[in-house]
Amino acid sequence: MTEKTIRIGTRDSELALWQAHTVAQQLKDLGYKTEIVAVKSQGDIILDKPLYELGITGIFTKTLDIAMINGQVDIAVHSMKDVPTALPQGIVQSAVLPRANILDILVHKGDVDFTQENSIATGSLRRQAQWLNRYPNHNVVDLRGNVNTRLQKLKDNPWNGAVFAAAGLERINLKPEHSIDLDWMIPAPAQGAMVVVAMGNDNFCLDAVSLLNDIETEVCTHIERQFLKTLEGGCTAPIGAIAHLTEDDDIVFKGVLLSLDGKEKVLVEKSIPIQEWKKLGYFCAQEVLENGGKQIMETLRSQMKTKG
Repeated sequence: MTEKTIRIGTRDSELALWQAHTVAQQLKDLGYKTEIVAVKSQGDIILDKPLYELGITGIFTKTLDIAMINGQVDIAVHSMKDVPTALPQGIVQSAVLPRANILDILVHKGDVDFTQENSIATGSLRRQAQWLNRYPNHNVVDLRGNVNTRLQKLKDNPWNGAVFAAAGLERINLKPEHSIDLDWMIPAPAQGAMVVVAMGNDNFCLDAVSLLNDIETEVCTHIERQFLKTLEGGCTAPIGAIAHLTEDDDIVFKGVLLSLDGKEKVLVEKSIPIQEWKKLGYFCAQEVLENGGKQIMETLRSQMKTKG
């Protein structure tokens, strides 16, 4: 094995570092040398504004993209749901790791009576819209910061609960005793998956990282992100998508687009043989757009402009 050390770029939150160390360990097991380089992203620094107001898709990935293009790091590890569907020029997806828990969970402070007017915290428009669609009498408040920060804010505020991705809490052993699986909530496209990106001309790193790729997760996340991209929703739009492979080698897909207040909702569900997977996300998104989704997207865009 050559002596080149693969420099792994990551955000400096506990979860991001866990993800980077996981990739580092897997590369070391294959005989590669690695070094972890942690950087702070604008999304971690600016915590007093909702994500959509910052006006950047990929706010958590941009800093690492720049570090890669400038040659400060060789690869970067991300929660795949944070990565924009269009990667910057020169940067390519090099591996998707086997998927963890896809579910959203509600972390709460004991018993939750869903018939009452609860205050639920989340910084995600997708979670907000789906929550209000199901519980229109609840109040949803904005919650920003990394996993640890958000758990602390939940403790410090009079909210009834907050919504988290199960995978993030499970990876760093922070899943609280008081939590409920939200199996009715459609997750973010690629939720629970980790992706490694590299420079397209760096054959050494591309060859090394490709050994970590999980083909089933790659196919399913591709379908979900294609759905997102076709709807033209950035990472912040209220769009959910999940695909999975059945034992019969069928791909089952479920996607949703909602208005910000949750009052409008267009759902699509499809099951197809695995051979037909390549355009599934695209066709499902077209169906959503034809069934009222176009109007929802137009309204969303004008709302984002007003808030931006």
